[in-house]
Amino acid sequence: HPLGKAILAEAKEKNLVLPDIEDFRMEAGKGITALVNARRVFCGQERYLEENGCRLSPQVQETLDTLRGQGKAVVLVGIEGVCAGVIGLSDTLRPASRDMVAKLGEMNIQTVLLTGDNRRTADYFAQQVGINAVRAELLPEEKVQVIEQLRQEGKSVCMIGDGVNDAPALKIASVGVAMGAMGSDIAVEAADIALMSDDLSKIPYLKRLSNETVKTIKLGISLSLVINFVAIYLSLKGWLTPTTGALVHNAGSVLVVAIAARLYDRKLV
Repeated sequence: HPLGKAILAEAKEKNLVLPDIEDFRMEAGKGITALVNARRVFCGQERYLEENGCRLSPQVQETLDTLRGQGKAVVLVGIEGVCAGVIGLSDTLRPASRDMVAKLGEMNIQTVLLTGDNRRTADYFAQQVGINAVRAELLPEEKVQVIEQLRQEGKSVCMIGDGVNDAPALKIASVGVAMGAMGSDIAVEAADIALMSDDLSKIPYLKRLSNETVKTIKLGISLSLVINFVAIYLSLKGWLTPTTGALVHNAGSVLVVAIAARLYDRKLV
């Protein structure tokens, strides 16, 4: 998980001792728990700790409100029924994020943010990139429900994600796109398309390329049918011999392949 990777990287940078753990368990979209030095430790969202009997003091609540107001993701640490710590992580918006959302909007595509983060954090980042529709504090199965609802409304849904929690939604969407460079193996496997870099500017390009691909397929099929119908008519008239008919058929196939080849390395602006 990206948050887990960030926390681990910070711990290694500070040369902190990482003890061995036992009885590790994960609840998707909520948090993780394990035995550390024979003590039960919980890490995750606020409701996850509360579900497991960890009390949150007014001071902790105040800290949470401050961090969330700054648009930071929050991971709480609970030890033996008490919230022992709060870790704040700030997502760095990629420079291409706002431009990507704007370009998708110009193509009449609605962008919806689905996240397990707190509502205030989600609204903060959505405002930064120009996303108006936000669904926050979602579990993995709730993301699936949102996508199923959109599909029942007759909409084609492209889901873009990189984490383990995104895998079910990537699988159920009309098209799933995984950010391959940082994405988990499960997310990449569940997706239909894996981008080998984290360049978000590729998303509008991917949509334009898919539109051109569909147009090319329709054009190729139409030309192939026209050529075949004309060849059949000419054969019935006796103007085409079997040899010339075979040549016309192969020429039509070559033409369709040549049209499809135009998509190779096409630069769509």
